[in-house]
Amino acid sequence: MSLSAILGLGQTALELALFNALTVLALFLSYSMLNVCDLSTDGCFALGAAVGAVVAIAGHPFLSIPAAMGAGMLSGLVTAVLQTRMGVNSLLAGIIVNTGLYSVNIWIMGGSSLLNMNKTRTVFSLLKEALKGSPLGAQYALIIGAVAVTAVIVFLCLFLRTKLGLAIRATGDNPDMVRSSSINPVFTTTVGLCISNSFTALSGCLLAQSQKSVTVDIGSGMVTVALASLLIGGVFLGRRSIPLRAVGAVLGAFVFRLVYTLALRFNLPAFMLKLISSIIVVIAISGPYLKKQMPLIRRGMRARLGGTGVR
Repeated sequence: MSLSAILGLGQTALELALFNALTVLALFLSYSMLNVCDLSTDGCFALGAAVGAVVAIAGHPFLSIPAAMGAGMLSGLVTAVLQTRMGVNSLLAGIIVNTGLYSVNIWIMGGSSLLNMNKTRTVFSLLKEALKGSPLGAQYALIIGAVAVTAVIVFLCLFLRTKLGLAIRATGDNPDMVRSSSINPVFTTTVGLCISNSFTALSGCLLAQSQKSVTVDIGSGMVTVALASLLIGGVFLGRRSIPLRAVGAVLGAFVFRLVYTLALRFNLPAFMLKLISSIIVVIAISGPYLKKQMPLIRRGMRARLGGTGVR
């Protein structure tokens, strides 16, 4: 493989990683901080893509971003209401919302399962025109992704240090203690899910506009990708400060996408990619556990070999 091909491979992986990193940061807030596994991620990702595409096609490329984030917040609100006000288990609440969003997304897309944005002005095409002739002209997608990820990381670092942010972290650590401290866990859970889902919708909006198309299943498997990336990032910068853990989540997204892109270079059939994602998740989850258990496994093997007289 030539150097130019390697650089192109790395750039493609980095671009996708930056867009997906927004969903990873969303799970960083809901899963790592709030201790809620939000399974509505796939549907919310597609919701942000659909809303952003419809608004951009209507001639409002910049408005598409806050519109998508607002739709994501509504999705998070519904999930939170089901979980906190109606007594639905958090996992089941996410599944219910994810299922319902499939129909909602098709309705938003005008009854079609595909929206084409080849002739639509987006934030990407506008920046590409603005940077025309500049040395950075070919890096417009990377610039938008980097700016979005940096803004979300800065927001999370500042927000999680506020009184409300600390209350959200406390809710994830010990909800019983939070109740006894006169903090309303219903409110903190609702705020946390609304914010995290807005990031997920932003991720879908930017990915759809960069690809110039939206399909109703654009978010399929995103919860798996984001969870794997989050766990991979935890291996690198897991037990650190909030800023480093957030950066680790982005690093995990890049590592995941790099492995995924390399798998594509081996000309694997498309139906095998989901299996690859699952294998990466298993490795990311079981890796730290097996690492801790390795001394016990070695001692057990030595004991068995010693018992059979093998030296």
